[in-house]
Amino acid sequence: MTMTDEKIHLTVETAWCPGCGNHAILAAVRDVLNDLGKQPHEVLIAGGIGQAPKLPQYLNVNGFCGLHGRAVPPAVAAKIANKDLTVIVHTGDGDSYGEGGNHFIHNIRRNVDITHFVHDNQVYGLTKGQASPTSDLGYVTDVQMDGSRNMPLNPVLLAITLGCGFVARAFAGDPKQLKEIMAAGIRYRGYALIDILQPCVSFNKHNTYQWYRERVHPVGPDYDPQDKLLAMQTAMEWGENIPTGILYYEKKPDFHDGIDFLRNGPPLVDAAVDIERIRGFMDAFR
Repeated sequence: MTMTDEKIHLTVETAWCPGCGNHAILAAVRDVLNDLGKQPHEVLIAGGIGQAPKLPQYLNVNGFCGLHGRAVPPAVAAKIANKDLTVIVHTGDGDSYGEGGNHFIHNIRRNVDITHFVHDNQVYGLTKGQASPTSDLGYVTDVQMDGSRNMPLNPVLLAITLGCGFVARAFAGDPKQLKEIMAAGIRYRGYALIDILQPCVSFNKHNTYQWYRERVHPVGPDYDPQDKLLAMQTAMEWGENIPTGILYYEKKPDFHDGIDFLRNGPPLVDAAVDIERIRGFMDAFR
């Protein structure tokens, strides 16, 4: 995308159902990027397959839409190649915690500086409502007619225990808090996970807006996100009380900090290319 002074804005009508929580997430991302002064050419949004990963198609920024569960690798590659790029991943709970679970886990280890927004509606919305990795135990669908028998994955607890430095839970029905958390996650240097509780009005008739509003509550002003044990205990709260906010925060070296030429040199995309040296490497494999 060419460099402009254009604001980030919606480009086309979405394919989402009326009332879908994705609409609030899309609006929040647009507002936050503009509030942070980001230009369209400075942002890359990557997605996989699903309803949530359609989001890159709806904003006038650089976008990448890949395979199911495979949004993190191209996002990581883009950030490593261009450290000046703001890289955001948008995926669903099935996309990231199911098919993409391996990439989710190992990018926590790498700590590449990307921000990962997971639209967590506790169901596979694109493929008509099967249970997802975060569906509640006993959740009944047209496929799991006797209820889901798998224990639900707790993504924020998993991320904290694996050493993720920025872990948050938000709710699409609270746009003010959502935007505050998004902005903090984008500013964080390292991998930031924000699990966004997002009702699916078409297929999840259990975890509705009303269900969430009766249960979600922001962590209080005295909450210390740098207390890891407290963060783990808070992340385990679910059911009648679901805490939202930045659950864990820790400053730590990111991927670029550990590699001298990435940390101190120009972005790889601006580095000079030595064709003859590349030919030498290629000839060695013939």
